[in-house]
Amino acid sequence: MFYTDNKLQFPVRVETPDPQFARALQQAIGGVEGEIRVAMQYFFQACGARGDPKFRDLLMNTATEELGHIEMLATAVALNLEGAPVSIKDEVAADPVASAVLGGLNMKNLLSAGLSAMPVDSDGVPFDMSHIYASGNIAADMTANVAAESTGRVLATRLYNLTSDRGMKEMLSFLIARDTMHQNQWLAALEELGGPKGVFPIPNSFPQEQENQEFNYAYLGFHQDGSTPAPGRWSEGPSVDGKGEFVTALMKPLGPEPALGPALPNSGAQREQM
Repeated sequence: MFYTDNKLQFPVRVETPDPQFARALQQAIGGVEGEIRVAMQYFFQACGARGDPKFRDLLMNTATEELGHIEMLATAVALNLEGAPVSIKDEVAADPVASAVLGGLNMKNLLSAGLSAMPVDSDGVPFDMSHIYASGNIAADMTANVAAESTGRVLATRLYNLTSDRGMKEMLSFLIARDTMHQNQWLAALEELGGPKGVFPIPNSFPQEQENQEFNYAYLGFHQDGSTPAPGRWSEGPSVDGKGEFVTALMKPLGPEPALGPALPNSGAQREQM
């Protein structure tokens, strides 16, 4: 169950409406790094979270907060579109704001939403939920959430640097701060689940003796000239999960070239393939 008091989590104000920035903000709503993505990701992870109920609570609380962030950003888009023209005339091109609308704004915000936000990215592509990761494995989900908040914070900092509007900078400063917390809370959840040595490899329920022991901690080089790949923490020494030793090896083909049988009749293949 969800509740609302119709108030924003943080004040949203725009000193100088900017239709082009409204378009940029759409990426933070409906882009793959945006708030719809994380809200739905955390929601569906929560719905399938088995085990200790505190993790479901953590996920559902954060999903609810992200809905509030969508509300903030949608308000910001609408405020940045205020004053934009609703008709195309010769004199529109001479007006800086109108020119920006015609030259940079996704016209869907006018034609389909009446100068309001939409569940689309900055190019007007609808968010289709294909980037929602809810695996049913709590450690895998928390790891995915760290990545989601990382790319989301990258986007928010780019938007912060893109605008000179003080109101928008204040709002984005708040959202960046929340991304900082969310990155850390997912990392803290992984730590509580056992940290790298307890969590990885995911799933930790699969017996490692059943995986190929020659390749489970091998950093493989695929350079055509046979040279050894550049070394790093990942190429030698104890593995991060504490269950093996990193080694570096040059990969050579272990199998033959694939040989497929002839195409089936009536499969649409050429006669020469049958």
